[in-house]
Amino acid sequence: MTPTRRSTLGLAMAGLAAPALVQAQGSAWRPTRPIRLIVPFAPGGSNDIVGRIISEPAGQILGQAIVIENRAGAGSVIGSEAAARAPADGHTVLINSAHAAVPAVVARMPYNAVTDFEGVAVAGFSPHTLVVNPRVEARTAAELVARVRANPGRMNQATAGIGSSVHIAGLVFANRMNLQAEMVHYRGGGPAVAALVAGESQFGTPTMASSLGQIRGDGVRALAVLANQRSPALPNVPSATEAGIPGVVLEEFFPITVPKGTPVEIVAALGAAFRQAIQQSAPRLIELAGVAPRAGYDTNAQVMTLVREGVEEYTRILRAAGVQPE
Repeated sequence: MTPTRRSTLGLAMAGLAAPALVQAQGSAWRPTRPIRLIVPFAPGGSNDIVGRIISEPAGQILGQAIVIENRAGAGSVIGSEAAARAPADGHTVLINSAHAAVPAVVARMPYNAVTDFEGVAVAGFSPHTLVVNPRVEARTAAELVARVRANPGRMNQATAGIGSSVHIAGLVFANRMNLQAEMVHYRGGGPAVAALVAGESQFGTPTMASSLGQIRGDGVRALAVLANQRSPALPNVPSATEAGIPGVVLEEFFPITVPKGTPVEIVAALGAAFRQAIQQSAPRLIELAGVAPRAGYDTNAQVMTLVREGVEEYTRILRAAGVQPE
């Protein structure tokens, strides 16, 4: 979400590995039945992809299967509310990259993104991308901007739902480039990218995790990575600065949380298991999803501080762009 949070894979792996292993092996708590990992979006999006990559090794560490439960709707609010209201016994976990973004655009939240959750881990960080349907006659960001300006309100811009980080990235892009396009909200990153491939929407700012496969397979054309530097996952795609849209820099992160009131020893055991799973899965996360793990999120307080800062930063970005919550 912010360009100041950077690290390398080596640093992330070094910082995550040893403490997680020791804590996971030494913890007294173990789940007594399968754990459900709520993904508040439809299958195929970034949270679904990241959740499935890390759930198997985390389940092996904990000794119980971790089952993905896709509960899409309202830009992640439906699934997140279900997680917040679930029993605080360690058997319901949430992964939601829109967790800090939603409060910045939704006026009446049924839960508090900070005070109703405990932090378990952070699966990684990933920039957004600017992509178009291959039939759109635009091979650079400047060409897309010119085309949208020449056709005000006539081109569709796909998002992953109201309040999602994809929605916010799209709002920032449209506002800073002075564009008028029709925002079309889908039930997650997967459906949004599918709509771009099908031509239902002409352009969008999907997460790298949800768009990487289609970019590599030419299902969509990438015009920029919305970061200050190029991504190792897409080395031939220019950064936002290189593409001539330097103000459009957004990065999502993947907090893993449990309901408020979950006992400290359960949060610690889940955190140790998920951090070890993230460390083990780091190469796959980068290769398959463009998501890079980072060290420094080993405690409940550290994870929730990141969420709180995220809410504040998304709010600042959107208010500066003239966007008010609805």
